[in-house]
Amino acid sequence: MSSESTGLSSQRENWGSRFGFIMAAAGSAIGLGNIWRFPYLVGKHGGAAFVLVYLILIAVVGSTVMMAEFAIGRASRKSTVGAFWVLSDTHSWTLVGWIATAAGGFIILSYYAVIGGWTIKYIIGSLTDLMPMAAEGKSGEVFSAFVSNSQEVVLYQVIFMALTMFIVSGGVGKGIERACKVMMPLLFLILIVLIVRSVTLTGAEKGLEYYLKPDFSKLSGESVLDALGQGFFSLSLGMSIMITYGSYISKEENLANCAGWIITADTLIALLAGLAIFPAAFAMGVEPGSGAGLTFITLPGVFAKMPFGNVFSALFFVLLFFAAITSSMSLFEVSVSHCIDDLKWTRKKSILIMGFLITLLGIPSALSLATTPEGNPAIAIAGKSFLDAMDIISNNVMMPLSAIFTCIFAGWAWYDSARKELTNQDTITFKLLPAWTVCVRFVAPVAIAVIFYMGLKW
Repeated sequence: MSSESTGLSSQRENWGSRFGFIMAAAGSAIGLGNIWRFPYLVGKHGGAAFVLVYLILIAVVGSTVMMAEFAIGRASRKSTVGAFWVLSDTHSWTLVGWIATAAGGFIILSYYAVIGGWTIKYIIGSLTDLMPMAAEGKSGEVFSAFVSNSQEVVLYQVIFMALTMFIVSGGVGKGIERACKVMMPLLFLILIVLIVRSVTLTGAEKGLEYYLKPDFSKLSGESVLDALGQGFFSLSLGMSIMITYGSYISKEENLANCAGWIITADTLIALLAGLAIFPAAFAMGVEPGSGAGLTFITLPGVFAKMPFGNVFSALFFVLLFFAAITSSMSLFEVSVSHCIDDLKWTRKKSILIMGFLITLLGIPSALSLATTPEGNPAIAIAGKSFLDAMDIISNNVMMPLSAIFTCIFAGWAWYDSARKELTNQDTITFKLLPAWTVCVRFVAPVAIAVIFYMGLKW
């Protein structure tokens, strides 16, 4: 069934410009993981050596899946569940859309908004009482006290979701695209300011050496898996976003070029984040760590030792907020678009109902990081905090499964139409089409299956 036969093609919203679409899609890809996890992995696995492996893998696997998702979205002019139905006319393939939509548009956003709320709290804290406490080495205590304060954590989660809902209420052009056109250049500008401050600190050269000097002896099988996993999840693949965003792309755009620009922007921001973090950490004699500990505990201590540390700390958490909100907008648009397309709700009704339900699901994640007197998570599933459990279910199970079957669909069941979509109905030349065909049929599904297998650890 063609998209034209649905009669919806002419009614579909479109991005106002290629720049706006690339900023929105790049904003989706550039999230919290780019800022705290990617730099850590680069340092852990040999600096520039790891970057080289990462670039090869996202060029082969990441771009393959992204182009497949763009093609499915644009051809169908529908959100993910409807896209698989329109293009296959079977409920079997529709299940793939349901898995991706539930993972990205519902589960991931529910706990992502919790962490997004933390960034707002830390922007305010940087300009009030955080720096004096961090200067005394008490930033860990500050973080523990905050996540244990149920009312405060939920309040900031609700504020973050309300901001997400407000932006998405403007639609694709006046809401998401307009916001990303402002936020993404500002994100880049803030990174440059932080890099200049970081690399001019005494002792920063040790951090630069740790981060950028190639050390091929550190590369291992684990390095390849980390690079593959980071690239896959960083690019927002397997969670409905790129199919939904692809449904708003005009028929004249070159999908391969769009994918290239988005991957370039995503990788550039991740690399720049390392230049902002590691020189400062080493200059201040702080051992870099991974995850929330690096961001919300280690770095405030680093900023507290700098002149005007409160300003640079606030800038850093504004940077994190932009990364989080641009990703949350794309995640929320997945569920909103599904309600508009498949349930025939208005955008306002979709936003209010889905926003309420997602916020409700996020509350157990917000509360779960507090601990019982025995040291266990306040709300747990099989020994994991509710937030960690939601992360494992969505990222380690649902997203890889969705991506594997998306590749099978685009590479086999729907291949002729996918080929035409990538060549704009044979009006443009896609020189890498034979390579893409091999990757989407064999390389990408196998690589993602490895991620899936390795991720099945509770």
